[in-house]
Amino acid sequence: MSGARARAAARLTDLGYAAGWQAVQRLPEPVARGASDAAGRWAAGREGRKVRQLRANLRVATGGKLDDEELDALTVRAVRSYARYWQEAFRLPRLPRERIVADTASSGVEHFERARDQGRGVVVALPHSGNWDAAGVWLVDWLGGPFTTVAERLRPESLYQRFLDYRRSLGIEVLPLTGGARPSSAVLREWLDGGGFTCLLVDRDLGSGGVSVDLFSRRATMPGGPALLAARTGAALHPAICRFTDRGWEFAVRPEVRVDGPGSLRDRVQAGMQGVADAFTDDLAVRPEDWHVLGRVWDDVPPDPPAAERG
Repeated sequence: MSGARARAAARLTDLGYAAGWQAVQRLPEPVARGASDAAGRWAAGREGRKVRQLRANLRVATGGKLDDEELDALTVRAVRSYARYWQEAFRLPRLPRERIVADTASSGVEHFERARDQGRGVVVALPHSGNWDAAGVWLVDWLGGPFTTVAERLRPESLYQRFLDYRRSLGIEVLPLTGGARPSSAVLREWLDGGGFTCLLVDRDLGSGGVSVDLFSRRATMPGGPALLAARTGAALHPAICRFTDRGWEFAVRPEVRVDGPGSLRDRVQAGMQGVADAFTDDLAVRPEDWHVLGRVWDDVPPDPPAAERG
């Protein structure tokens, strides 16, 4: 694709998001929910490559125990769940903070309280599950102030700035994964040294510094950053999970994964991320349809073939 065509395509992408954002915000909530659910069903029925990758990921996450019909039904629910995330993301800045907090069922908060009482920072490691933005609103309210996170730099830049403004409107401080004034790792270390909280989505490795872990009894690569930050700053490393409920959202915090024991830093980071992967394996299995990973997680798990080829 030529440079001009690439820029035009990027501009159309940004305009598409902007139009969707405005349209969904203007719709009555029941209408927006119904439209997003219908869109999810339609997208699942098209069986695009990403949907077929999601199906393959869910097959691994459910231990290969589902027959084709059951796996198809789970995949449809998962795409509907993903559509719900986007519908809520477009509307979230307009929802009263009090409503989001009231409709969030939280558990394990005592782990955060313990770390904060000790004056320690906290690294929260999450998968792409449920609505992590709603969980962010809950956390900002609980903290009484912002936390930091890192976001992949989208193209075009105008789209990246749109998402940056969106999350900052929720009280979240967002650092770019690349291209920032300072390395995001340096800023996060300072934040954690001061007793701050940072939340990182880590079920896919987007860089080159990943560590090998066992996820759903299969080898995968996850970024080592959360465990490395905790080991270098003394922060507490806590896996957490976000899920949908009929009324709203669930945010569950798991016990600390220790990274301060004996052994080399590399070994402690690997062990720490394995602890995170173990927590993900347990938690995602509870409601796998809320796991929104439409990309490749395991090198040896490509997208499933279309239904016609599965025969």
